[in-house]
Amino acid sequence: MIYGITLILLSIIAVPSLILSKKPNAKELLDKVQPYQAWIGLFFSFFGIWGIISSILNINLLTAAPIWWVTLLVGSIVEAGLGFLLGFTLLNDLILKKSPEAKVKAASLRNKIVPLQGKLGVLGIICGVWLIVASFVFTI
Repeated sequence: MIYGITLILLSIIAVPSLILSKKPNAKELLDKVQPYQAWIGLFFSFFGIWGIISSILNINLLTAAPIWWVTLLVGSIVEAGLGFLLGFTLLNDLILKKSPEAKVKAASLRNKIVPLQGKLGVLGIICGVWLIVASFVFTI
């Protein structure tokens, strides 16, 4: 259930335009989170990677509860991907601070993958809701 909640929160941060179209007064809250967005993304990226590792280590659940195992794996992959997209700029600043050409290449790569952020954010909300529902339905 915690993966579902964190995935929904991360997706809300990743897709602010979707939230703002439904609730215009949410802009103030999203503006407060904006300076910390990269750190939040980096943290959730590691949280998602840990979920992927945990799913692989618990592969024995694949025979006992295949839907639950696949749900955890997909949710963790989406969380790691969204976290990486949000934390990409911070990673560039930390890792590539001494190489200006690498920063330029990384910025062009970011421009290519940014359109995926909205789609991945919507998928994250859907997966997050399913993770919460599945945690009640597939109790092991």
